[in-house]
Amino acid sequence: VQLQASGGGLVQAGGSLRLSCAASGRSYHMGWFRQAPGKEREFVAAIDWSGSTTTYADSVKGRFIIYRDDAKNAVYLQMNSLKPEDTAVYCCAARTKFGTSPEQLESYDYWGQGTQVTVSS
Repeated sequence: VQLQASGGGLVQAGGSLRLSCAASGRSYHMGWFRQAPGKEREFVAAIDWSGSTTTYADSVKGRFIIYRDDAKNAVYLQMNSLKPEDTAVYCCAARTKFGTSPEQLESYDYWGQGTQVTVSS
Protein backbone atom coordinates (compact mmCIF):
# COMPACT_ATOMS: atom_id res chain seq x y z
CA VAL A 1 0.00 0.00 0.00
CA GLN A 2 1.35 3.37 -0.98
CA LEU A 3 -0.02 6.56 0.50
CA GLN A 4 0.63 10.12 -0.60
CA ALA A 5 -0.65 13.13 1.30
CA SER A 6 -1.05 16.54 -0.29
CA GLY A 7 -2.88 19.82 0.13
CA GLY A 8 -0.93 21.44 2.91
CA GLY A 9 0.10 25.07 2.89
CA LEU A 10 0.10 28.37 4.71
CA VAL A 11 -3.22 29.79 5.86
CA GLN A 12 -4.35 32.47 8.27
CA ALA A 13 -6.13 31.61 11.47
CA GLY A 14 -9.80 31.01 10.83
CA GLY A 15 -9.14 29.77 7.32
CA SER A 16 -9.61 26.37 5.74
CA LEU A 17 -7.57 23.73 3.97
CA ARG A 18 -8.40 20.35 2.51
CA LEU A 19 -5.83 17.59 2.71
CA SER A 20 -5.92 14.64 0.36
CA CYS A 21 -4.47 11.18 0.73
CA ALA A 22 -4.16 9.07 -2.39
CA ALA A 23 -3.99 5.36 -1.68
CA SER A 24 -3.02 2.44 -3.87
CA GLY A 25 -4.67 -0.91 -3.48
CA ARG A 26 -7.85 -1.89 -1.75
CA SER A 27 -9.92 0.05 0.74
CA TYR A 28 -8.73 0.13 4.34
CA HIS A 29 -9.48 1.92 7.53
CA MET A 30 -7.72 5.26 7.23
CA GLY A 31 -6.44 7.86 9.64
CA TRP A 32 -4.80 11.25 9.82
CA PHE A 33 -2.10 12.10 12.33
CA ARG A 34 -0.02 15.20 12.87
CA GLN A 35 3.28 16.11 14.44
CA ALA A 36 4.27 19.58 15.53
CA PRO A 37 7.91 20.55 16.13
CA GLY A 38 9.15 19.16 19.40
CA LYS A 39 6.00 17.16 20.00
CA GLU A 40 4.97 13.56 19.54
CA ARG A 41 2.81 12.44 16.66
CA GLU A 42 -0.84 12.64 17.62
CA PHE A 43 -4.11 11.31 16.31
CA VAL A 44 -6.36 13.69 14.40
CA ALA A 45 -9.16 11.75 12.70
CA ALA A 46 -10.03 8.32 11.36
CA ILE A 47 -12.60 6.71 9.10
CA ASP A 48 -13.46 3.05 8.72
CA TRP A 49 -13.31 1.12 5.45
CA SER A 50 -16.97 1.70 4.68
CA GLY A 51 -17.01 5.39 5.52
CA SER A 52 -19.79 4.91 8.03
CA THR A 53 -17.76 5.45 11.20
CA THR A 54 -15.55 8.43 11.93
CA THR A 55 -13.49 9.31 14.98
CA TYR A 56 -11.97 12.66 15.92
CA ALA A 57 -9.53 14.00 18.46
CA ASP A 58 -11.22 16.36 20.89
CA SER A 59 -9.00 19.19 19.71
CA VAL A 60 -10.43 19.09 16.17
CA LYS A 61 -13.97 17.89 16.78
CA GLY A 62 -16.48 20.23 15.15
CA ARG A 63 -13.82 21.84 12.95
CA PHE A 64 -12.36 18.97 10.89
CA ILE A 65 -14.18 16.47 8.72
CA ILE A 66 -12.75 13.23 7.39
CA TYR A 67 -14.36 11.50 4.43
CA ARG A 68 -13.44 9.15 1.64
CA ASP A 69 -14.07 8.64 -2.04
CA ASP A 70 -13.33 5.03 -2.85
CA ALA A 71 -13.89 5.59 -6.55
CA LYS A 72 -10.80 7.76 -6.42
CA ASN A 73 -9.00 5.71 -3.76
CA ALA A 74 -8.72 8.85 -1.71
CA VAL A 75 -9.34 10.07 1.81
CA TYR A 76 -9.76 13.73 2.64
CA LEU A 77 -9.44 15.91 5.71
CA GLN A 78 -11.41 19.12 5.49
CA MET A 79 -9.97 21.51 8.05
CA ASN A 80 -12.02 24.55 8.99
CA SER A 81 -11.59 27.32 11.57
CA LEU A 82 -7.88 26.61 11.67
CA LYS A 83 -5.86 27.73 14.66
CA PRO A 84 -2.13 28.36 15.03
CA GLU A 85 -1.94 25.27 17.24
CA ASP A 86 -3.02 23.18 14.24
CA THR A 87 0.38 23.88 12.67
CA ALA A 88 2.09 20.55 12.06
CA VAL A 89 3.11 17.99 9.48
CA TYR A 90 0.03 15.93 8.67
CA CYS A 91 0.33 12.28 7.61
CA CYS A 92 -2.21 9.75 6.47
CA ALA A 93 -2.07 6.11 7.44
CA ALA A 94 -3.84 2.86 6.63
CA ARG A 95 -5.04 0.29 9.15
CA THR A 96 -5.72 -3.19 7.81
CA LYS A 97 -6.94 -5.07 10.87
CA PHE A 98 -10.44 -4.96 12.26
CA GLY A 99 -10.88 -4.49 15.97
CA THR A 100 -7.86 -2.24 16.44
CA SER A 101 -8.09 1.24 17.90
CA PRO A 102 -8.31 3.99 15.27
CA GLU A 103 -6.63 6.45 17.64
CA GLN A 104 -3.43 4.55 18.30
CA LEU A 105 -0.38 4.88 16.09
CA GLU A 106 0.46 1.23 16.64
CA SER A 107 -2.78 0.16 14.95
CA TYR A 108 -1.63 1.44 11.56
CA ASP A 109 0.34 -0.65 9.09
CA TYR A 110 1.18 1.83 6.36
CA TRP A 111 2.17 5.47 6.47
CA GLY A 112 2.50 8.13 3.84
CA GLN A 113 4.82 11.08 3.71
CA GLY A 114 3.50 14.16 5.40
CA THR A 115 2.31 17.51 4.19
CA GLN A 116 3.06 20.71 6.08
CA VAL A 117 0.22 22.83 7.41
CA THR A 118 1.12 26.23 8.81
CA VAL A 119 -1.50 28.46 10.39
CA SER A 120 -0.49 32.05 11.03
CA SER A 121 -2.03 34.18 13.74
